[in-house]
Amino acid sequence: MSKIKPGLGRGLDALINPNMNRSDETPIAVSTKRLTSDDGNSYDILVKVSVNNIVPNPYQPRTEFEPTALDELKKSILENGLIQPITVRRKGHGNYELISGERRLRACKAIGYKEIPAYIIKVDTNEAMLALSLIENIQREKLNPIEIAVAYKRLMEECELSQEEIAKRVGKERSTVTNSIRLLKLPKQVQVSLAKEELSAGHARALINLPTEKLQLEILALIKKQDLSVRKVEALVKEAITGTKILETPKKTKAVTPESISQAEVENRLRRIFGTKVNCKQKKDGSGEVVIEFYSNDEFERLYELFELLDSNYS
Repeated sequence: MSKIKPGLGRGLDALINPNMNRSDETPIAVSTKRLTSDDGNSYDILVKVSVNNIVPNPYQPRTEFEPTALDELKKSILENGLIQPITVRRKGHGNYELISGERRLRACKAIGYKEIPAYIIKVDTNEAMLALSLIENIQREKLNPIEIAVAYKRLMEECELSQEEIAKRVGKERSTVTNSIRLLKLPKQVQVSLAKEELSAGHARALINLPTEKLQLEILALIKKQDLSVRKVEALVKEAITGTKILETPKKTKAVTPESISQAEVENRLRRIFGTKVNCKQKKDGSGEVVIEFYSNDEFERLYELFELLDSNYS
């Protein structure tokens, strides 16, 4: 798959680039009564189209549609009109493929509307459609943290966009994109709880620093059972990393001296703490070095965050 290139058309560029002015950002209720029908040829236009001629977006990043939120949207549309038009591309024979606005389309169909305001833009390739759909939904729809993380990952893998490019196009910091994607490394059970809003992204980011899945699931259970705050979870993670038993008073331990602990024991302890390979090299005079290995940018950032977490424990 070739890399997404800039200059994909004014309509597509306007949606992908968050810094460009867009007329559809004005919060004015749009009525189909004052809109014309599609002429079948023009692009970057706001017109009214039949809801029955719109097919779903095959690249929709949203996996959950909350019934309560959909009911609230229906009430809002009935009271105020549709504030934000949907975005579509032509599929031929008077049909359209949805780019963004599936909740709005579902709500209008449920209400019984026959037509809906829609922006028609030109999107020539499925690759560009994928990038546009994901970016548009990330910017405009209320996706849960896992849906956002999956969307970022698809932009990297299927659209060959770097994290820097994604961050620029969705108007986020690169670290935000990186931390979001890292959520996908958590156990499936944690990801499901995060998607269901049983815990926050802050809870999840703290859990990432734990060296084992067992510990992550143990603290997940505590979060649910005791409704722990993010700060409390971070404290538990610190205790786990530093070797203190979770939720237990630490017992007094004997002072560690070079004579009481072997190099292999030190290496094993550090490997458990950092979750990666650690080598200790000691000279005859007692000096030496500790080498902590990492194998990717993501792992380097994980280690950096872990050092910050440990540092804050002693500050």
